[in-house]
Amino acid sequence: MKFRYKKYGNGILRPVIPIKLKIGNISVDYEVLVDSGADICLFHAEIGELLGINITKGKTQEVFGVGGKSSVYYLHQVEMEVGGWAHKIEAGFMPSVSGHIMKYGLVGQRGFFDIFVVKFDLLKEEIDIKGK
Repeated sequence: MKFRYKKYGNGILRPVIPIKLKIGNISVDYEVLVDSGADICLFHAEIGELLGINITKGKTQEVFGVGGKSSVYYLHQVEMEVGGWAHKIEAGFMPSVSGHIMKYGLVGQRGFFDIFVVKFDLLKEEIDIKGK
């Protein structure tokens, strides 16, 4: 399945794709950055709450950003659907950090790159994702 890079501002292109997160009969459409530098999938806590998850009941973990600042997230099992392909994954849900709001979630090594083969083509402005 192929997705177009998303355009932001002054010619900034990012590999942001649509996904669907599900728990039982509840689902939420969501946009995520395909991030090969992310260890796991991280989503906004508010998305988890829409799915009926009590976020802070998950296993507490910590992540460090580029600037070295740490943030807490909570692990939960969800189903993630990409282009019609659904997989159960363990993902982190992160409460908003004051002064910093992510525009989208992240899909990373565990829960995405271990399920899909991903080809980035910046010149064509597209991402090609295939199931393994």
